[in-house]
Amino acid sequence: MQDQFGEPARVSFLWLEITGKRQLRCVHCYAESGPLGAHGALTRSDWERVLDQAHDLGATTVQFIGGEPTLHPDLPALINYALHQDLSVEVFSNLVHVSLSLWEVFSQPGVRLATSYYTDDSNQHETITQRRGSYFRTKANIIEAVRRSIPLRVGIINVHDDQRIEQARRELEALGVQEIGIDRLRQVGRGIREGQPNISQLCGSCGGDFIAVLPDGAVSPCPISRWITIGNVRRDTLCSILTDQKLVRSRDDIRSARLNNHNYCQPEPDDCKPRYIWCTPP
Repeated sequence: MQDQFGEPARVSFLWLEITGKRQLRCVHCYAESGPLGAHGALTRSDWERVLDQAHDLGATTVQFIGGEPTLHPDLPALINYALHQDLSVEVFSNLVHVSLSLWEVFSQPGVRLATSYYTDDSNQHETITQRRGSYFRTKANIIEAVRRSIPLRVGIINVHDDQRIEQARRELEALGVQEIGIDRLRQVGRGIREGQPNISQLCGSCGGDFIAVLPDGAVSPCPISRWITIGNVRRDTLCSILTDQKLVRSRDDIRSARLNNHNYCQPEPDDCKPRYIWCTPP
């Protein structure tokens, strides 16, 4: 199937938001996830079907996100299924809790981890995550990931003006983390401080050949732009969604807004696929 320009439908990267459940209730969460969240409407076979279709359309990488993807009982099976489809896998986790069996899954070739970090101060960190002990748990699991030589990237999210960003960077470097990025607060979800979520809160690169599938099956250009729905995998194939006029229009709107709005961050090519989606995420 081809789009309106005669180009074949393709996708190279997918975010799969497999759950809205999360141990934390971060004050900036774009998905407004938390302890009362649910895994959504899609079954394991539904997610596997999405992975099948993505592979057929040329996908090379999938990122499992949430909520907190480690809380979904099917995460290990879905990771293995993606690996068998020759897809590279990244799991974006808060690293609050990782079971021994999950560490074994994460240690497989082709799997990498990503997490968010905020500060080297435990009280400041836990004010953001709204969970006591989360700083020490996440830090301990970062140390464990490094010890196991699991590829790991950590994004520092700048939520408050007085946040110890540079100190957090130095702490992560001392822990052995080699891939560190910094992102700003996105005014979407619980991160809204003024107005309503809009295209100006996006990085501007989500007009390429990558999409997000949310827990109810809805498809958006990226997890941050979740108010833009271009289809649903419960009733449509990825191929039909990727050639639908809704996707074409949303990509055109995002690209146009980026060209005309200097408040956008200006990512390098491929930054959103999947290196620096720190706010999801990444």
